[in-house]
Amino acid sequence: MSFLANLSTGFSIALSPINLVFALIGVLVGTVIGVLPGIGSVATVALLIPVTYGMNPSTALIMMAGVYYGAMYGGSTTSILINTPGEPSSVVTTLDGYPMAKQGRAGAALATAAIGSFVAGTLSTVLLMLIGPTIASVAIRFGPAEYFALMLLGLTTVSSLAGRSVIRALISMVLGLVIATIGIDIAGFPRFSFGFPELYEGIDFLIPAIGLFAITEVLEMAGTIRQTPPTHLTFQGRAWLTREEFRRSAGPWLRGSLLGFIVGVLPGAGATIASFLSYALEKRLSRHPEEFGKGAIEGVAGPEAANNGSVGGAMVPLLTLGIPGSGTTAILLGAFMMFGLQPGPLLFQQNPDVIWAVIASMYVGNVMLLVLNLPLIRVWIQLFRIPPAVLAAMVLVLSTIGVYAVNGRVFDLWLLLLFGALGWFMRRYDFPPAPMILALVLGKSLEDNFRRAVALSDGSLRIFVSQPLAAAILALCVLSLFSPYLQARLLRRGRLRHRTAAA
Repeated sequence: MSFLANLSTGFSIALSPINLVFALIGVLVGTVIGVLPGIGSVATVALLIPVTYGMNPSTALIMMAGVYYGAMYGGSTTSILINTPGEPSSVVTTLDGYPMAKQGRAGAALATAAIGSFVAGTLSTVLLMLIGPTIASVAIRFGPAEYFALMLLGLTTVSSLAGRSVIRALISMVLGLVIATIGIDIAGFPRFSFGFPELYEGIDFLIPAIGLFAITEVLEMAGTIRQTPPTHLTFQGRAWLTREEFRRSAGPWLRGSLLGFIVGVLPGAGATIASFLSYALEKRLSRHPEEFGKGAIEGVAGPEAANNGSVGGAMVPLLTLGIPGSGTTAILLGAFMMFGLQPGPLLFQQNPDVIWAVIASMYVGNVMLLVLNLPLIRVWIQLFRIPPAVLAAMVLVLSTIGVYAVNGRVFDLWLLLLFGALGWFMRRYDFPPAPMILALVLGKSLEDNFRRAVALSDGSLRIFVSQPLAAAILALCVLSLFSPYLQARLLRRGRLRHRTAAA
């Protein structure tokens, strides 16, 4: 009964006029930030903290939470329309979202992203209330060996991102791991910095993410503008889903929501890993895996649900243990403390009004996102009426402004151009960029947790098999690597039996 009473109190606070206004501001700002590449929810929430001085804690936290999950949705828009991920977690959406847009199915892609975001946001909020503390108690047991195994499991999804060649995908992944080692290592020695002080802190993930996708797309457009007559991506039909598209999206929405929530609970894992894992899962479960990378709606529905589901998951360790599960929740942790609130087990007892107001506002904010963004699908699709040359220039300007805004360095713009050229080369010779991005995301965590695990075991590698949970995850890694070959073999056997039976 206390659960229902707390939830009722939370809704009474979240539905007050002032909190509704700031929730709307939060989701709008978050959506715009997600659309614009480079800024991100972490920087935006950090910039909002000074603005919230003197505000009611519930109101301020409701607005910041709105920015968080609004950005998760907004990142899909440019990924689908112009192949430019607004958020790192939206990189996977480009793989099938952009091909769908080029086929005239942008409305369906944006609709499945919007509905998936709503389903995932609502479901993850329910799970946050019901089983969050239990899942957090399991996640807190993860040590360095388990986290290393989890990162390795993420890397094994490279087989699902391989395109036509697993070898090329592995080369791309290894190159990403090499780039992830740039900077000063844990022992204090610079690696692969080539004498540039700007590389001592490593390469910000945003630079290769935008370079390999947005700048590469600009270079590709620049090379074809004069060779072919101007073409515009067209919008066919309604900004909605057909019955078949809805049927194919329903399963990925639910699976992505659950997967995203579970991954989001693990500190450091985050939405990017959740979206990659969801894409790998949907491709392996699909009856038509050959469609992935060419406009499969499951490749948009699953990852978009996963990255939004991770928002609710990331709130679990923050609220119940005081441990941030992502970069944005780390900023939110500072905001809680600024208001004199200490996230942890006692927070639900000492400040239930604030916590339940934030949780209730997540329901309200998700409804706002759905109501706002579905009608805006036609507005976003008007981008296709822009001439290709102007569109290329807009993407280039947005990309350079976004990258320069992070550190304010011209050096980063040169790196952006370098990664754009690398992406153009990779596209020309059929090297998929997604495995490199995945390796860049996981590389540092992979190395740090490997070092810690080996240090705890006095230099022995037995810790990775002596820990039951780590050993189980590593077994899944092996299964994940070989499953495409096993699936192909079973498929060939099935076709052979079918031909034999037909004969």
